[in-house]
Amino acid sequence: MAVDTVTNNFANLNAKTTADSSATTAAESSERFLKLLVAQMQNQDPLNPMDNAQVTSQIAQINTVSGIEKLNGTVGSLSTQFLQMQAVQGASLVGREVIVPGNKIDIANGVGEGGFQIDAAADNVKIEVQNAAGQTLKSFDLGAQSSGMHTFDWDAGSYDNTSGITFKVTATSGSATIKSTALMSDKVTAISTANNTLVLDLERAGGVTYDQVKAFN
Repeated sequence: MAVDTVTNNFANLNAKTTADSSATTAAESSERFLKLLVAQMQNQDPLNPMDNAQVTSQIAQINTVSGIEKLNGTVGSLSTQFLQMQAVQGASLVGREVIVPGNKIDIANGVGEGGFQIDAAADNVKIEVQNAAGQTLKSFDLGAQSSGMHTFDWDAGSYDNTSGITFKVTATSGSATIKSTALMSDKVTAISTANNTLVLDLERAGGVTYDQVKAFN
């Protein structure tokens, strides 16, 4: 059998092994390779034998594919174990208050509280408190604020957490608007996992991923 034919056969094997790697185990790939190798050697042209360097190269490539599959399996197992560990640790958060992105004002004993995070120092931060219909109930300035996280209070009167009160924050420096993120306090009611991510189920905000938590109260 000509060397070119051997080359094509091994190339086809590699292409199939790569394409089917998600559905074929390393053991099956190696077995297929060895069967083809033996068949090639048994049917090779005695006057034009297989190139030893070429065979060695093909074996090395098969071993590389097998090694990558085993590594992927190990990484996947470690990822699952890490997520399970996170879930066990996350169970201790049930019942605790956390700070997450959101614009709902937390009202207790007639006082509403909200928060925000700004990326840079601001000359002024403006807060607009709105009802469930989006109408502004009150607007006030907090003045100059440094970068980072801040909180504010609002006299909520007869409103409570069932009133759907939200707020809007606008931070400026001169004529430029500074990026800001509204923050709210919420209680963790349960935890779950989805798409290899730990999810906190919150009383008012619903499900948020763990990496969205800005602080714990």
